[in-house]
Amino acid sequence: MKMTQVSAQAKAPVPAVDEAKASVSGHETAVFAGGCFWGTQSVFQRVKGVTSTMAGYAGGSAATATYAQVTTETTGHAESVKVVYDPSKLTYGQLLRIFFTVHDPTQLNRQGPDVGTSYRSAIFYTNDEQKKIATAYIAQMEAAHVFSKPIVTQVVPLKGFYDAESYHQDYATNNPNNPYIMVCDRPKIETLKRDFPELFQPYKGE
Repeated sequence: MKMTQVSAQAKAPVPAVDEAKASVSGHETAVFAGGCFWGTQSVFQRVKGVTSTMAGYAGGSAATATYAQVTTETTGHAESVKVVYDPSKLTYGQLLRIFFTVHDPTQLNRQGPDVGTSYRSAIFYTNDEQKKIATAYIAQMEAAHVFSKPIVTQVVPLKGFYDAESYHQDYATNNPNNPYIMVCDRPKIETLKRDFPELFQPYKGE
C-alpha cells in the first residue's frame, strides 16, 4: 500500500454553537470516525479532559463487528473511536474542532491511503444536543468555506459501539516506528500539539 500523508488541513474554527462546560466533573461519551482508528485514537488520547478512549466499530451490527469482516467493506461499520471526557474540562464542540482539524472531512469513503466505507468520516451522536452542535458546526464551516471542497461527514445516531480487538488498542503508541504510523498518524499528533497547545497532554509518559 502506498502511504501518502493526508494533506495539511485548515484549523477548524471555534464552533458558534456549543454546550457550556459542566459545573461538576462527570463523564460524557462522543464517537468519531475519521479514517483508520489508530490515528484517531492516538489524537484523542492526548487531549486534556479525555479520560479514556476505545478503538472500535460503529454503524453496523454486533454480528459483523470484527476486523476481518469490517475490512470486506460490506458490514456498514466504520472504524471509530469512543471518547469519554469530563464535560467540566472539555466541551463537545472542542472535540469536534479537533476532529475536523486532524482529518480531511471532504474525502468520501476514504482517508489518505485507506479506501472504503469503513474509513468514512462520521459523527455518531449519542443525544440530540450532540446532533444539534455537530449539524450546526458543519453548516458554519460550509458557510465560511473553511475547506475547498464540500464536507461529506455523516451525522448519524449511535446505535451501537463495538470494541475492536485488543491488538488495535493503543496501536500507534505501541508501534511508533511502523511506517504507516510515522507517515499517516504521527502528523495528526503534531497537528494537535501545534494547533491546540492548551489542550495537548503527553500520553503514557511521553
